[in-house]
Order: sequence, then structure tokens, then C-alpha cells
Amino acid sequence: MPIRVMLVDDQVLLRTGFKMVLAAQPDMEVTAEAGDGAEALEVLRSTAIDIVLMDVRMPRLDGVEATRRICQGGEGGPGEPKVLILTTFDLDEYAFSGLKAGAAGFMLKDVPPDELLGAIRSVHSGDSVVAPSTTRRLLDRFVTLLPVPDQNAHPELDQLTDREREVLMLIAQGLSNGEIATSLFVSEATVKTHVGRILAKLGLRDRVQAVVLAYETGLVRAGGR
Repeated sequence: MPIRVMLVDDQVLLRTGFKMVLAAQPDMEVTAEAGDGAEALEVLRSTAIDIVLMDVRMPRLDGVEATRRICQGGEGGPGEPKVLILTTFDLDEYAFSGLKAGAAGFMLKDVPPDELLGAIRSVHSGDSVVAPSTTRRLLDRFVTLLPVPDQNAHPELDQLTDREREVLMLIAQGLSNGEIATSLFVSEATVKTHVGRILAKLGLRDRVQAVVLAYETGLVRAGGR
């Protein structure tokens, strides 16, 4: 079954361009389109979608709030679509807010077609498409928007072993699985196991949300320390 994609953008010309790129792929189809977040939510109530390419600055309902509602569920639609935020600037506060709202990642609107297609496939397979270092850069830029760190407000952190907490801190500092493995003198497979357990214990969707949580709780501060 092809990956079912919905395009959400108030600029028809951009939607048309993305649609042409996606339609040429044998494993993808543009199942629906919407001109703003409110229309997107309406479509999702009756249409099965795998990936939503979501613009952020739109009339009526912006992409951040639409992303939040989609990721929280309860919109009445079949399945649980994942959201890829589309933004003009890579240090856009909207992209930051979108990640906090539950988006699987973000892409620049002028992204090369191959990268866009790769991102869609990665998200569909369960990965996030924002490099940890990029996520950290976003958080460092907008750290003043975060609440005062309070680890007591996140008792679920107590479920983590000392090694899992260490891995979480390294994830938030922008290290890949391979780099974490080198740092801890373990195999990359072991790191993947730790990452999976961290996400499961904390009820997180992906590494992006793990980085956000590490900042919110004060495990990692601006500058990666």
C-alpha cells in the first residue's frame, strides 16, 4: 500500500509543486489537501492518512495547533497520522512549537525533492527526521520559551536506570547512536536498545520528544550541558 500523504498549506502553488513530486513516486500518493489547519482536521475525520505535510503559518487554524490536536488524537479519523512541519526558516519559533506539539520533525520548504521523499519514508517507518543536533540548536535558540526546569514534575524519569539517563543526556546533546556507542564503549545495537526503552518508559514518540523532555526537566541546559 502506498504512503498516503495529505498536503496542508494555504499556498496552492506550493501544494501543486509538492503534489507533482510525490505523485511521481510509486510508493506514495497524495490522498488529500487542505488550505489551513481547520480544514485539515475536517479531512482527517473521514480520510485515512499516514503522513501530514503541515505548513505552520496559515489562516483560521495554524499548523502548530493543528499538529497538537492531531498528535493528541481524538479527531475521529482512522489511524494516527504523523506530522512533518514545513517551515521557511530552520530557526523558526513555529518549528520549535511544532516539535513540542508532537511533530515527527520539520523540513524547510525549499528542501531538495530527494530529501523530502526520504523524510516522508523515514517518518512512515517510525523514525524522526530532525537531526538531534538540529533539534538542540532549535532548543538553544528558544530556551527562554521553556518553563523553569522541574524534575519533580516528571516522576517518570525515576523509571530510568543510570545508564538510560546517561544515554538520554547524550541524545539531547546531539549525538547519534554511533557516537553514543563510541562515547560509552558499547555496541550501537546496545544503544538502540537503550533508546527504545527510554522512549517506552517515558511514553515518547521519538528522539525529538526525548530531546525536548531533557531540556524541560533540566537534564540538559542551553549549550548542551
